[in-house]
Amino acid sequence: MHDESLLLERAKEYDPEALGEIYDAYFDKIYRYVYRYLGEARLAEDLTADVFLRLLEAIKASRPPRTNLSAWLYRVAHNLVVDLYRRRPPREPEALDNVVVPIHDHSEACLERQEMVARARAALQRLTPLQQQVIVLRFLEGMSLEDVAQVVNRTVGAVKSSQHRALNSLRHILEEENEA
Repeated sequence: MHDESLLLERAKEYDPEALGEIYDAYFDKIYRYVYRYLGEARLAEDLTADVFLRLLEAIKASRPPRTNLSAWLYRVAHNLVVDLYRRRPPREPEALDNVVVPIHDHSEACLERQEMVARARAALQRLTPLQQQVIVLRFLEGMSLEDVAQVVNRTVGAVKSSQHRALNSLRHILEEENEA
């Protein structure tokens, strides 16, 4: 993206407006990406802020992203999520009985949607880390195969293969749950 490279060049010169534009352009995207993995708003906000702190540290250390800023930010976000999971003890998924339902919406459709989201998140967590990342970037973030390949530092063919295996695995996981 041409505008992205110009923005990155300005950021390398410590242009506060460029840094603000980067933050404004990417904060929501990175936050959604992190939140989809964690499901915790405050933690997702903290990790998202850390992504932008890492960008500033990289610029200060003369190691900023050279080309694709978006891919760099997503890669840093993913690495922070992975690091968090490594430091945290594994947790059991919260029982649906304990899910807090907003007071304003106790509809059956809302409860069904919450249950579906919880099942999808649990199924996604059973995939390999690469498969999880590919699925989230492709289908939840809406990235192209080429963009995903840049983020995960793989070829487009490898991303297609991971996507195919991940979708098959998700189908099997969800079918097993339906049978149980």
